[in-house]
Amino acid sequence: MIATLLLALSLPSADALGKIVVFLVMLSILVVLHEGGHFLLARWNGVRVNDFAVGFGPTLLKWTSPRSGTNYRLNLLPIGGYCAMQGEDGNTTEAEQQREFRASAGSQQRVDDNFQSKSPLRRLSIVVAGPVANFILAFAIFFVAAISFGVASSSISQQIGILLPNSPAMKAGLQMGDQVVAIDGKTFSSGDAMIQKIHASAGKPLAIDYRRQGQLRHVTVTPVATKVEGKTVGLIGFRPIPTFERVGVVKAVPVAADEFANQLTGQLTGYVELITHPVQHASSISGVIGMERAASAYQDLGWGPYLSLAAAISIALGVLNLFPFPALDGGRAVFIVAEMLRGRPVEPEKEALVHVTGFAVLMVLMVFVAYHDIANIVTGKGVF
Repeated sequence: MIATLLLALSLPSADALGKIVVFLVMLSILVVLHEGGHFLLARWNGVRVNDFAVGFGPTLLKWTSPRSGTNYRLNLLPIGGYCAMQGEDGNTTEAEQQREFRASAGSQQRVDDNFQSKSPLRRLSIVVAGPVANFILAFAIFFVAAISFGVASSSISQQIGILLPNSPAMKAGLQMGDQVVAIDGKTFSSGDAMIQKIHASAGKPLAIDYRRQGQLRHVTVTPVATKVEGKTVGLIGFRPIPTFERVGVVKAVPVAADEFANQLTGQLTGYVELITHPVQHASSISGVIGMERAASAYQDLGWGPYLSLAAAISIALGVLNLFPFPALDGGRAVFIVAEMLRGRPVEPEKEALVHVTGFAVLMVLMVFVAYHDIANIVTGKGVF
């Protein structure tokens, strides 16, 4: 078991390392733009932003705006970022802020630039601005992908898509992104013709020639007889990838809107199923490690599918942050809505305790999900 673990977690190749870097850059952009939503609404509502950082850990570069006083930081660990607002944690009292103002004689800092001094509606707009930024970004990504790389058509390509666990294709060593060149020495004019050949070959070994990273390879796979819509067909266990067709700017708007709506609906449905049937769907949960595995596989399919994945992750960040869970944007929004309904705010000490507790629980869940991802790598499970 230890040997298997060391093998699974060994140093990645140069190609794999490059994919990890691309994924981390993509994830950082999504998170930083999320924080950018908070930043823009905070400044628009007159809230002082003490720090706006790209990355975490020790600061490598820092620039302080002479006008706003905001510290713009580039930190050592380029994963995500944060936006720290004045009074965001609820610990800065009005008296303390008055003292800070008097101590900074000659500065233009106002006494009402505290997050807590703003109306509930203004604070609510700042809190939800992050998730909204993720949704706007996802739509923009779908739009750019449609006009630059195309949208999925009704035709099927000859690329191997997502592999089903323990399928004949996976056992034979096929990987997502492999390009099928020929089956039994015969080439095909389209992916649809290739699928028909596989469907008609239940129980018959197929000699598949495929190309991976420019190298031609060969493998023998036997399709398994499976009932599909009342018919018995042969399946080797992968989901086909559609071909992509570029569209114009005008058509790209409704296309991007449809892609966004379908992805958002699918994710919300998935969360509902996870909450209502946690045992059945717990195995589908993935964290950053699982996302990186998926992203690495999608990079082999081209920028069109990869941008679609980036948009899906952006939507997931927005949806997840709207959950009414302490320490998340949705949890903070719940306290603000409660204040609007009660006519008075919840005591800062109590709210802070809830958020700290929630953050601790969130960290435990992240560790659990990371363990789940690593276990899937070690045991060879998981979609990819």
